[in-house]
Amino acid sequence: MHEVYENTVRFEETDAQGIVFFGNYTTYADETLMSYMDAIGYPYEERNPLEWELHVVNVDLSYHASAGVRDRLVNSMRVSSIGTSSLEFEYECRRAADDELIVSGTLTHVGVDDDGEPTPVPDDILAAIEAFQGELPTA
Repeated sequence: MHEVYENTVRFEETDAQGIVFFGNYTTYADETLMSYMDAIGYPYEERNPLEWELHVVNVDLSYHASAGVRDRLVNSMRVSSIGTSSLEFEYECRRAADDELIVSGTLTHVGVDDDGEPTPVPDDILAAIEAFQGELPTA
């Protein structure tokens, strides 16, 4: 896993119990994905010249502990599986103060062309993932 995004929990992200509202972890995971793409050299703004966009098709998160206001969170991600046109990202969110696992899960995205049709993951993206992670995941 690669630590690619950090955030501090804001008051507005908590619920009446004083902990992060569960739906906000999807936003944290999405921000982590954008930071992962930045880290491999393909910022969101620069993917379109490849005529390739990522569309989310599945999010699966498990909740292990709670985070509260002003907790600093460290979000990590790696590509865990590669399909013909899809990438599965493994995600973890930990509290910085004690390294406690707060949330873990996966996000699956499908690469699509300008017409919204599934298209193979570009070789340049695969090479960037391999360079960043040290290897491509095996099926």
